[in-house]
Amino acid sequence: MRVDIRGDSYDLDAGLVAEDETEIRRQIDEYAAGDREAFDLTVDYPERHLGDVMRAMSEIPYGETRTYGDLAQDLDSGAVAVGQACGSNPLPIIVPCHRVVGSDGYGGFSAAGGVDAKRRLLAFERGEGLDRF
Repeated sequence: MRVDIRGDSYDLDAGLVAEDETEIRRQIDEYAAGDREAFDLTVDYPERHLGDVMRAMSEIPYGETRTYGDLAQDLDSGAVAVGQACGSNPLPIIVPCHRVVGSDGYGGFSAAGGVDAKRRLLAFERGEGLDRF
């Protein structure tokens, strides 16, 4: 399913969420309006590394970031492997891969809008520049 958030579009694999698309959209809309900081959705995480990284991303609080290296250390993995998993995240926004950044910058972002969309999401979550949305 495709959702629009504050001017950017994101493709989500709704098949990995137990709730129906109506509930997913309701919660996404609340997030986009600034009324929701965490999703109350049941995610069926993939097996192996991708699922491990997705679980770790899900633990990053709203408005905060962690580096690829931070997650790699927590998962006994490598930063590049974590970055690849972030880029394969089938549930952007719900599983907040935008909250994972490089040690010297934003890193990448595979969703439409690229790194600019990542910057916008992080600024929104931090309450910065809301008048630009």
